[in-house]
Order: sequence, then structure tokens, then C-alpha cells
Amino acid sequence: MSRSVVTAVSDRWEGALVTTLERGTDARIARRCPDLADLLAVAGSGLAEVAMVSADLRGLDRSALDDLRECLVTVVGVYPPGDEIAELHLRQLGVSKLIPADASGEVIQEALDALDSQHVTEGPTGPGLQTAWFTQGSGSVDGPQPDALPGSSRGSGASAGASPGSDEGPESLGRIIAVWGPSGAPGRTTVALNLASELARLGQPTVLVDADTYGGCIAQSLSLLDEAPGLAAATRSADQGGLDLAVLARLAPEVSPGLRVLTGIPKAERWPELRAAPLEHVLTLTRRLGRFTVIDCGFSLEDDEELSYDTLAPRRNAATLTSLAVADVVLAVGAGDPVGLQRLVRGLQELGTVASPAPTVVINRVRASAVGPRPERSIREALTRFAGIDSLRFIPDDPATLDEALLTGRLLAESAPESAVRQSMVGLASEICGVPAPPAGQRRSGLRKKATRPHGTRQQSA
Repeated sequence: MSRSVVTAVSDRWEGALVTTLERGTDARIARRCPDLADLLAVAGSGLAEVAMVSADLRGLDRSALDDLRECLVTVVGVYPPGDEIAELHLRQLGVSKLIPADASGEVIQEALDALDSQHVTEGPTGPGLQTAWFTQGSGSVDGPQPDALPGSSRGSGASAGASPGSDEGPESLGRIIAVWGPSGAPGRTTVALNLASELARLGQPTVLVDADTYGGCIAQSLSLLDEAPGLAAATRSADQGGLDLAVLARLAPEVSPGLRVLTGIPKAERWPELRAAPLEHVLTLTRRLGRFTVIDCGFSLEDDEELSYDTLAPRRNAATLTSLAVADVVLAVGAGDPVGLQRLVRGLQELGTVASPAPTVVINRVRASAVGPRPERSIREALTRFAGIDSLRFIPDDPATLDEALLTGRLLAESAPESAVRQSMVGLASEICGVPAPPAGQRRSGLRKKATRPHGTRQQSA
């Protein structure tokens, strides 16, 4: 079967490679591209099935490779013979099929023949989102609600003590928890921040990621400098093929024992820096950095349909949609008042249309003054009636306690360890990781006086 091939390799090897392709394979040369822009234009026109690119192609990064896959173009990396650095660079960019520049026609033909089965496995969006341990299926508002959270060892059979850095198999890797909620500040950051803290205190190394591109505030909540390198730096490094576990560990410092933080973008206008393909790679690595990754997501699920004809344009909500797609567990946070519940019901309907696991609903700020006597019962009845959901987790309203934690830049476990809101977070974390929570009276003894902050990162008081 003849394949349409475009090449974008260095001048030194292009002539010999094209001659070998024409004489020794069944490939048909559609175009010899001088640069990346020409390559992307040819791919967008639908003229290419396979693109052969070299490691030194100017501008080649993970986002460009993702754009090629979006155009259903399979990428083959070409590296100079014996150049291990170039070969490694291509692999770090996510190119799985590689050939030396002086490969014979038989070798190239075998590589082309192997692409068909590889494309079926990976799909047009790249290898990450199609991996079995990444995607649990699309969420559904009216779907069955499990007795245990899908991320817990009780619900999945996974061992809570598995080493996240081992190579024993997908089940030994860390799990991703995406904390999402509709507009209106229902408490996504509060839940994500304190859930990550409690997971770490239960002996589960955890990475907290601020992926809210509208109003991320993890850094300020922890008294960290929001200008410090974090998720944007990690994504940029991943895009250029330079991100590994050691680099990620430096960009995600420990703020308390077992809890690492990737701070978000300081300004909403910097959202184009968090593109889908490199962000997916960052989240892939966090699975090895911690037993759990907790992502604070933005509220909007809009897929920017006005840009749907421009496949190369960055997507405004790519960070949220990518986080939901790679997550093992999605916590949908809603406020426990009439407006918040209405937004949650509508938001869950929209959430059911994007790629994500079935959500576990968490109702925050539960109080009788907003919904009447027996607030938990009233909320459960309302959501069962209007959304078909009766399996809920509740977090009581305690504004004074939360205000004190925010004012001092501390976690609830540090500022109010015996508060009811903190106890609900402990219970949620215990359910997720499958580790029994210590009795309430024993939780204070294990606390540190204050979380350790990276040197020089504490904010100055106003």
C-alpha cells in the first residue's frame, strides 16, 4: 500500500533519505518541506499520511507534534547515525518510531508497515490519552454511583502502598484526581488544597497542581510567590523535550512533608502557555513523582467551537479539558445553596459531554441557613430529583476557620486540626486512598508546627 510521505529533515541527509524512500519502499513523496511551518501547512491540507522529521528541525516541539497527530499524520523521527543525543531528544518529544538517517530501504519499509498498528493503538490525539490506565470512560450525570471512590484501593483493588516510581506496571503508578466545579467559586481550591494535604498526611506522597487558568490561587493560599516557576515552566520544558523526573521535582518543591506543589500561572492572560500536549506529559510524570496528583481545575468546559476550523490554534480551556481527560477520579464540587446547586446540576450535564471519568459529587459550604433544616437531607433529595445523584460527600460551612487559614497562609491541618471542615477532608482523603484515618484525638500529635516553605518564597505582608 503506497503511503504519502512528507519529509522535513536536515539538508545533509534529505537527498539520500528521499532517494531511499523512492527506490527502496512503496512510499510516495508528497513534499520535501524546508521548515516546520511548511510541514504543518501540508499536514493541514490532508496531503500527508506520514511525516519524517529530524531532531534539528527548527521549532519542533511537543505541541507541533500534537498538531500533526490532530491532522492524522504519523510522525517518524530521523536522527544522524550514532547520535544518541538526537535520538534521545526525539524520544523526549514523544516520537516513538525512530530510524537512522542512513537506514536502508528494508528498514524504512518495516518502519512504515509497523505504523498502521501503532496508529490504531495510539489514535490521532497521541499516545497518552488512549492509554488504558489514563482514561476511565466518559462521565455521565445519570450514571451509576459507586459505593467507593474509583480512586480508592477499596474501589479499584490497587495497593495504596505501591511505589509510584517503580516499573511494576500501570497499577503501580500514581493516580490523578481532578477537582472541578462550575462557575461561582464553589470551593474548588479549598477542596483541592486540603485534600492534597490530608493525602500526604496519610502517608501518600502527593503533588498538588494549579491548572486553573482563570483565577488560580494555590500559591497565595500557601504563602508562596506566585511568580515562582511552576506549571508554566514544567509545561514549557515538556514542550521542548527537556522535562524529566528530576527537573519536575525541582519545579514542584515540598511545602510540607510528602506534599509537592506546582504553582499556576500568575495572570489569566498567560493561558496559551498551558497547551494540551505538553501539559499531558507533565501530568504523566507527576504519576511517578507522587502516589496521588490533585489538580485544581478551572470552571469552564467550553471547547472554543469558534476556533474549531483552526486546528493549530491553542484552546482556551485546554488545561481543564486535558486534566479531566487524564484523571482517574473527578471530584465535582458544588456550593450548598440554591444558586450553587443549580449551577452544579447544569455543570454536571456539561461535564457528561467531555472526556472524563464519572464524577463524584462533593457539596461544599453545607449550612441550614441556606437550604433549611437538615441541609444534607434536603440537598440529597434535590440532587436525586434533578440530577439522579444520591451518592454525595458533604463539607460543612465554617467561614471563620477557612478565613483564618487563608489569612495565615496555612492548611486546615495546621490552623484548625479539630475543626469539622477539616475532619470532613480527612474522611474524603481516607476514602480515596483506602488508608484508615487516625482517631480525631490522635491527629493533632502528628502535625508539624508549620509547613516547610522553600527558602525565599514566602510573600511579604501587605
